[in-house]
Amino acid sequence: MAKTIHVDIVSAEQSIFSGEAQMVIAPGEAGELGILPEHTPLLTRIKPGTVRIVPAGGGEEEVIYVSGGMMEVQPDVITVLADSSVRAHDLDEAKALEAKRAAEEAMASKSDSLEIAAAQAEFAMAAAQIAAIRKLRQKR
Repeated sequence: MAKTIHVDIVSAEQSIFSGEAQMVIAPGEAGELGILPEHTPLLTRIKPGTVRIVPAGGGEEEVIYVSGGMMEVQPDVITVLADSSVRAHDLDEAKALEAKRAAEEAMASKSDSLEIAAAQAEFAMAAAQIAAIRKLRQKR
């Protein structure tokens, strides 16, 4: 039997996933991280994007949008502490596109660096949601 790793994805609102996986792909700050069973221990921040879980024993890949947070990897368990999380199929593309448009307008109209940074963060989250929706659509 192939080795597996236990995965827990939680946010302040909910525990969105708990189960065994063959592999997990997460949006690290420096790029995507591919985690397999018996991975070297790691603690890292994650940026807005999708966590993809290849379930143990096959089956459809689980795609979960996270708005950022932290990820701890141990040889037999991965814990993702997300700021917020949503299953990709539950994302609303119209809302994400509207949020992206609003963030673009805010970036163009703001002059204060703090307001611009907040608008950039909103833009990054909306763009990551749109990317998650499109990845899910490609799989189908």
